[in-house]
Amino acid sequence: MDRDPLPALIQQMLTPEFYPHPVTMPIQLMQTHASYVLMTGDFAYKLKKPVNFGFLDYSTVAKRQHFCQEEIRLNQRGAKELYLAVVAISKQGDHYQFGDDGDIVDYAVKMVQFPQSSLLSNLFESGEIQIGDIEEMGRVVADFHAQAQTNEYISNFGTIERIKESIDDNYHQTEKYIGRAQTQPQFTETKAYTDRFLSEHAGLFIDRITQGFIRECHGDLHLRNICRWQGQTLLFDCIEFNEPFRFVDTIYDVAFAAMDLEARGRKDLANRFLNTYAEQTGDWAGLQVLPMYLSRQAYVRAKVMSFLLDDPNIPSQERAAAALTAGDYYRQAWEYTRDRQGKLIMLAGLSGSGKSTLGKRIAGKLGGVHLRSDAVRKHLGGIPLSSKGDASLYTPAMTDRTYGRLLELGGKLAAQGWTVILDAKYDRQSLRAAVVDLAIDRGITLQIIHCTAPVDVLRDRLIQRTGDIADATVDLLASQQAAWEDFTPAEGGYVRTVDTAQDVDGFISEL
Repeated sequence: MDRDPLPALIQQMLTPEFYPHPVTMPIQLMQTHASYVLMTGDFAYKLKKPVNFGFLDYSTVAKRQHFCQEEIRLNQRGAKELYLAVVAISKQGDHYQFGDDGDIVDYAVKMVQFPQSSLLSNLFESGEIQIGDIEEMGRVVADFHAQAQTNEYISNFGTIERIKESIDDNYHQTEKYIGRAQTQPQFTETKAYTDRFLSEHAGLFIDRITQGFIRECHGDLHLRNICRWQGQTLLFDCIEFNEPFRFVDTIYDVAFAAMDLEARGRKDLANRFLNTYAEQTGDWAGLQVLPMYLSRQAYVRAKVMSFLLDDPNIPSQERAAAALTAGDYYRQAWEYTRDRQGKLIMLAGLSGSGKSTLGKRIAGKLGGVHLRSDAVRKHLGGIPLSSKGDASLYTPAMTDRTYGRLLELGGKLAAQGWTVILDAKYDRQSLRAAVVDLAIDRGITLQIIHCTAPVDVLRDRLIQRTGDIADATVDLLASQQAAWEDFTPAEGGYVRTVDTAQDVDGFISEL
């Protein structure tokens, strides 16, 4: 198939003489609809194409310079090791060169070139991605959002009107693909869900604004824009060209990464990412709006793939493959809109009884939210998860606040269809009774899992515990045993006891 010839500048940049440094031949060229990327060995140069798509406008040299500078500014937040500088490109006669000795005709972003094998998408495809990589991704994204800018102007992009406008645009742009890549019922039901969600949960979106969760985010946070390089997880290639695409709810970013993992068939990894992120940030309440954003992100991927169906420059075989991929994303967007039955699972037991280890596995199996009292307590106390709490963090008043927050979050999230794992000692009957009463009052399914292990196992676990957010030490074990209040007959029907010193695979498989 004939393609348009490369611009003279790009042709010259494919030769080693263009560069003031050694290059690895052949110089590789990658293209997207909006950019050229030339990979020279140690460095990569990204140039923006002189195009205007409405939502993206690189049509003038001044605009390309501006957006190159924005790309550097924004991406140095998550990948400062990769983004080096904006370099001018000038022309003398028919000769192009870096610098301003001549008429400046363009600008490029100079980056450190890293191996494509380090992209999380490629690590995933090669089977090299590990649970630890996903947990680290959750921590890195949490830190990125904690440092992201917000102000009144940015927050305005979180209003119902702005969100609905963006989502409705997606529906308008994809109606023509009904019957080609998605079905009419899928389209109708997906749109009805987002319309209903925005209408019925307006208060949630107001809360997100008032609590400062509309920030200058990444905007395109999927596995192809995250890499593991030199022992670090780096977030790169964020949206620089369109403010509404990056002035979004932090959960918008989270939804993109989680959706991508689920689209790749790994709901367990998506769950571990979500729980790691939520625990690091304390933003469990944000999960109330996550299903809508998950659907939105899958729908956008479907839309982008659908656009390929109308591109005459793409071979018919590739268009057919694009239609199948788009169909998968449309189906995924629709599946996020299905009603889910919320559930509460209370994990009760002494320190060292294996609650958190079991809770992670249950969350991964059921797609649940794992709420650890240790994390909730530290967020309430305003101290880092990695710091050891002093006596003020463990007063009766703070303990009551902690369990009250667990109850509040459990009720809200279960009402949104989440399975919520409440992970705490729950050693007092009154604390457990509050959860039982909530479940009965709201018609929520409840299960209590009493985690136990032999005393010598509890002791060894507490002695050997490292790198965890829990502060409990072995010297507290005796007092915890003495304070434990047995389950009442009213609780008994909900309780199942699990010895975590034994193989719990069978128990997990039955859930």
